[in-house]
Amino acid sequence: MGEFDLIQRYFTRPTPRAVLGVGDDCALLQPAPGMQLAISSDMLVEGRHFLSTVDPAALGHKALAVNLSDLAACGAQPRAFTLALALPRADAAWLAPFSQGLLALADLHGCELVGGDTTQGPLNICITVFGEVPPGQALLRSGAQVGDDLYVSGTLGDARLALEVFRGTQSLPEAAFVQARARLERPTPRVALGLALRGVATAAADVSDGLLGDLGHILRASHVAAVVDTSVAMQLIATCAHPSYANGLFDAEKQLAYVLAGGDDYELVFTAPPMARAAVQAASAAAHTPVTRIGQIEAPRTTAAVRLVDADGAPVQRQFAGFDHFA
Repeated sequence: MGEFDLIQRYFTRPTPRAVLGVGDDCALLQPAPGMQLAISSDMLVEGRHFLSTVDPAALGHKALAVNLSDLAACGAQPRAFTLALALPRADAAWLAPFSQGLLALADLHGCELVGGDTTQGPLNICITVFGEVPPGQALLRSGAQVGDDLYVSGTLGDARLALEVFRGTQSLPEAAFVQARARLERPTPRVALGLALRGVATAAADVSDGLLGDLGHILRASHVAAVVDTSVAMQLIATCAHPSYANGLFDAEKQLAYVLAGGDDYELVFTAPPMARAAVQAASAAAHTPVTRIGQIEAPRTTAAVRLVDADGAPVQRQFAGFDHFA
């Protein structure tokens, strides 16, 4: 199977919204009148972002999901994407489920594959997504204000827990592991929530490298600080609530570390003023996505930008670091 046969068989589809899709030197996109394009790229590298044993269908899903999560954090409606794919070989048994997982999620969000590139090499997947957002309505990292509530969507820490099971440092009952593994390999991009938060949230980011690390991007861009209630945050590992989970499989310190710095969650961390609490809950309901208020935005300070406290408001002294490829 040659390169162009591969593209034709697995990645060429009708593109009713794009002016021109796969098959020419460039794709052509026409934004709706009065809309801005939101554009983001993410790369997944075998051995760095995923295990060689991962289900190709799950990998196809995740490759697009992590990009859609960026659009969600911006409050943008997905429209199209390109795929750059390096493959060790043209393996139909791998390509068929990979493309199925990729395109099933694309169809779910009305996001068209309009072009890209293929080459031979170590397995590497790079996707660029294009979305639309009305001028002035994009959710940015730079809008958090002192006094704003701090929220996170969904659950945190489950993906890291699954990764530690794969590494052999943790154990879980099979049913609980299946739940955690799904969060690692098939994350849900919170596109509907991002759209619902336009005009409600003051700032947002997606949680890819760990809550504290990605919250830090908001705090730096907005020139503010934050306090996080760890007693609330620790309840966000959904795996712990699974009927098969037995208390004591991992200690509270690890649980907190997975929630605050685990990574691969692809939830949204966002801020909104206290007067918008009802609107935040309405957005949550409209998107069918739970949100949890975990803290508050504070005035900037010369010490650590994030202040961690327990249920009594006492300081939590532990240090946590989000994921950094070059740290």
